[in-house]
Amino acid sequence: MKPGDYVRVAIRDEGSGIREDHLKRIFDPYFTTKAKGNGLGLATTYSIMKNHGGLITVKSRLEFGSTFTLYLPAARHDAVPRELPRTMGPVITGTGRVLIVDDEEAIRDLVEFTLSELGYEVAGAETALEGLALYQEKLDTGERFDLVILDLTLPGGMGGKEALKRLLEIDPTVNAIVSSGYAMDSTMSRYQDFGFRGVIAKPYEIAELGRTVYDAIQSSRVSGAIDFGRDQLAARVA
Repeated sequence: MKPGDYVRVAIRDEGSGIREDHLKRIFDPYFTTKAKGNGLGLATTYSIMKNHGGLITVKSRLEFGSTFTLYLPAARHDAVPRELPRTMGPVITGTGRVLIVDDEEAIRDLVEFTLSELGYEVAGAETALEGLALYQEKLDTGERFDLVILDLTLPGGMGGKEALKRLLEIDPTVNAIVSSGYAMDSTMSRYQDFGFRGVIAKPYEIAELGRTVYDAIQSSRVSGAIDFGRDQLAARVA
């Protein structure tokens, strides 16, 4: 680290500790010892700290626990402006059935609560397979989802892109948007090439989430109405 003033934050647990050979790789991308997870959490944390001119270290003893220490450059100005900028636009309400497929429970709960408050009927699934089963179930009962929000990275070997391919086999008219915290992924910039009709980046901002969901559902409804009108006209001409 460069010389200067830093804020130190230490996070300590009393768990089983981390093995020495694992400690050497703990910040490596995709390294994980858990059955669930993608091994990107600590790698992302390390990258964020480095980009902010900080540092993260870890010490651990088996059977005694671990301590993660974060060093952040101290701010040389007021951390909070006297008047917060008003950047959030109006929150748009709407109607429709929405399925959120995300392996993070906190995100599913946030989306379900937020969209429910905005007028939508929302269901959540942790994995792609759960989402596919739920979509098929609703489709069979005539209560198809108006929109599916698919996280790009999901556990179980099937991510958002693969899940959409399966959904399109079930329902060629499925309306889906892709979501991720990895803005540099090509799927986020070229989402239409993969069959998605919209995109939303994490972390979610309430107004943006509401507008993205509203626009995606309305666009699908307008497109469906146009197709229906064309079919009716073709039938009359025939």
